[in-house]
Amino acid sequence: MEFGFTTAAYVVAAVLFILSLGGLSGQESAKRAVWYGIVGMGLAVLATLIGPGSGLWLLSIILIAAGGAIGVYIAQRVKMTEMPQLVAAMHSLVGLAAVFVGFNAHFELVRVLAMDAAAKASLEGFAALIAKKDLVEVNILRVELFLGVFIGAITFTGSVIAFGKLAGKVTSAATKLPGGHILNAGAAALSILCLIWYFSTGGFFPLFLMTLAALFIGYHLIMGIGGADMPVVVSMLNSYSGWAAAAIGFSLGNDLLIVTGALVGSSGAILSYIMCKAMNRHFVSVILGGFGATGGPALEISGEQIAIDADGVAAALNDADSVIIVPGYGMAVAQAQQSVAELTRKLRSKGKEVRFGIHPVAGRLPGHMNVLLAEAKVPYDIVLEMDEINDDFPKTDVAIIIGSNDIVNPAAQEDPNSPIAGMPVLEVWKSKQVFVSKRGQGTGYSGIENPLFYKENTRMFYGDAKASVDSLLPLID
Repeated sequence: MEFGFTTAAYVVAAVLFILSLGGLSGQESAKRAVWYGIVGMGLAVLATLIGPGSGLWLLSIILIAAGGAIGVYIAQRVKMTEMPQLVAAMHSLVGLAAVFVGFNAHFELVRVLAMDAAAKASLEGFAALIAKKDLVEVNILRVELFLGVFIGAITFTGSVIAFGKLAGKVTSAATKLPGGHILNAGAAALSILCLIWYFSTGGFFPLFLMTLAALFIGYHLIMGIGGADMPVVVSMLNSYSGWAAAAIGFSLGNDLLIVTGALVGSSGAILSYIMCKAMNRHFVSVILGGFGATGGPALEISGEQIAIDADGVAAALNDADSVIIVPGYGMAVAQAQQSVAELTRKLRSKGKEVRFGIHPVAGRLPGHMNVLLAEAKVPYDIVLEMDEINDDFPKTDVAIIIGSNDIVNPAAQEDPNSPIAGMPVLEVWKSKQVFVSKRGQGTGYSGIENPLFYKENTRMFYGDAKASVDSLLPLID
């Protein structure tokens, strides 16, 4: 009876997870999709707690309550601008959990194999599952938990470094130890040897040695990836955490963990591929730190950045018929989305056409700008993807750039030696006038210079994005 209920609950939870992922693809359905995921996870936890082999309910309830309280505390404190690093931190916890569960499965396997037949007959839960396996199945189990620990360890240290880069606690520049990729290849080769060793002996030391190698791979891989690739890294680590969960699901014989891990792993991999395509990069090149490997020095930029004040920007907006706003991470940092939404409402009330151009990797998290604009209640129908709006810039009177750099950088098309050469960008410079809201003259998070700031039709609107946009509101007539 318990097994039947658990199986049925797992099926329903899996369906809810699929509906949740499908709903998250659209802004209108995203809120409902989140609730699908919440209900599905709650059902999965309940079914696991009362299913076969369950026990230690008091401890389980205490841990769930503690985890829930920590989650609520973090959710209330974390700002929307800090969501990318929060996601990276959550991925690290999934990876660490996979490592611990894998270790526990190993020790349980060793314990059960040392028992006699009579003792095995009285076992329950995961131990009983091991007791029923023959030698071939035991070896398969060893491979499964080995892979779960390997992927989990890479995910853990990789996510910790990604968190550090996104939070500004670790340099955003691509950094490698002497030896570069050879060190990664050596650690991977050591892991393969450990797999053979562990498969043959079943001892803990090769599993532990592999864990150390995997922890190094995760650290060194992500350190070798520059800040411009952080959106891809976050989705890639999301995929890794899913595959780690799926591998551990096989070890534990938990069907829902397998399904959920596969959903997360495949969706993260697909998202990473989509973003790499949007950046005109090969996925393998990105994850190996190949971004920015150019063949020569970048072109020199001549000219100067010309500043403009709020009166000048407002005058151009009052005269314009069509406006395209391109938001970036600077808008998120300044929490300017509400001010931008109010500016949009004022301009549209004057009969002007106002739209938003969103690059697939704008911000530091996939969909980051869409979430901020939805939060500010910007109409969905005027928020357009890069491919939908790029051809309209030559017919646009004013383009306003709010805290963006790489995604509007013409060097991607004009300079073959640029670190972002070949990356599709929003061609804002083709507009009649371009205004760039920017704190100062620095190169920003990725450290790449932008020739857009020196073009004749570009003016720099210096200052905090929120304060700058707020200064425009009373001037729009």
